Amino acid sequence: MSLLRVEVPADSLFGPENMPYGVFAPPDGDFRVGCRLGDTVLDLAALLDDSVFARPDMNAFLAQGSSRWREVRERLRALADTALPVDALYPASSVRMALPIRIGDYVDFYASIDHATNLGRLFRPDSEPLLPNWRHLPVGYHGRAGTIVVSDTPVIRPRGQRRTASGTPDFGPSERLDIEAELGFVVGTGSTLGAPVAVDEFTSHVFGVALVNDWSARDIQAWEYQPLGPFLGKSFATSMSAWITPLAALTEAQVPLPAQDPEPLPYLRGTDNFGLDIDLTVAWNGEAVSHPPYARMYWSPAQMLAHLTANGASIRPGDLYASGTISGPEPAQRGSLIELSWGGKEPVTVAGESRTFLADGDEVTITATAPGSAGRPIGLGAVSGRILPAHNSSPPAAGGSSTG
Repeated sequence: MSLLRVEVPADSLFGPENMPYGVFAPPDGDFRVGCRLGDTVLDLAALLDDSVFARPDMNAFLAQGSSRWREVRERLRALADTALPVDALYPASSVRMALPIRIGDYVDFYASIDHATNLGRLFRPDSEPLLPNWRHLPVGYHGRAGTIVVSDTPVIRPRGQRRTASGTPDFGPSERLDIEAELGFVVGTGSTLGAPVAVDEFTSHVFGVALVNDWSARDIQAWEYQPLGPFLGKSFATSMSAWITPLAALTEAQVPLPAQDPEPLPYLRGTDNFGLDIDLTVAWNGEAVSHPPYARMYWSPAQMLAHLTANGASIRPGDLYASGTISGPEPAQRGSLIELSWGGKEPVTVAGESRTFLADGDEVTITATAPGSAGRPIGLGAVSGRILPAHNSSPPAAGGSSTG
């Protein structure tokens, strides 16, 4: 058996202290679970001789629980310092990546006080920017799991109803296509229907994090969302990083939450109410336009999970919930284009052009780093997507039919 030691550059964001998980396929192979070390992907089914990793998603591994997650991570970190079988190693540049989890449910929150305040000022300039409930609970909505796609999947411009100057709607492609830079949380072990998950049970249920871009059609959303909230303006595509960083890699990134006033209700209190010192970068056609700081998020991921299940809703392995747009108090820290361009009134300069919302052909890439245990930052991978033109076909007229 040929053995090879994986060389990890000193400045790599994917050293042994990180080792995120994903689902990959070699050039001529099937999809299976892997782990990234430097610029190499480790085939876990071959390396650990464990069939739970010889699957096209991570769900079976996630369902094994936190003790198993810890055992596998410790073994992988130990193996990272040894010579490994060559047939279990693949250059990261040579593999195909897939959505790492089979997602049953998806919830999107609205947990950034800076983002919520900015949108409140944009939409309700003569009122208090935060609605009365915002400081009492993590506001969220149930999203569409079936349109979550892995990073680098093209995004087709959505179509829908848009309000015209006359006040009546028309139907067509979104003209205010936007991004939302978010952090997603991947559920590992599930819960029983009817039994809430407490704040301090967060680390027993959540496996790790992944970057998320929850693409938004602002003009479609503005017309349709009252009174029931986001629908077609959000459900056309949500992009997720191919790599999931385990919570165990983020111990050095844990920070106290900003002060919460008023004090949350008892079910939203606990010792696991930590924030995360994660710095994001949003690049628009290759040019960095924003640096949102996750550490300023008002609601913790543990509080989001506690509220999500407070009514007895159950969670399952592979479920995903996301933070909502991450923004900071400064203009250069805004995690959406509607904020960066202040509703389209203050264009952003991208490659010498004045821009407000996304055009066909635009590409957005979100990256992030966090403090690591080796005294150097770790990376959360990247989530990218390029905008393709809307489909040309029109919906059938009343009484008509269509085939396809």
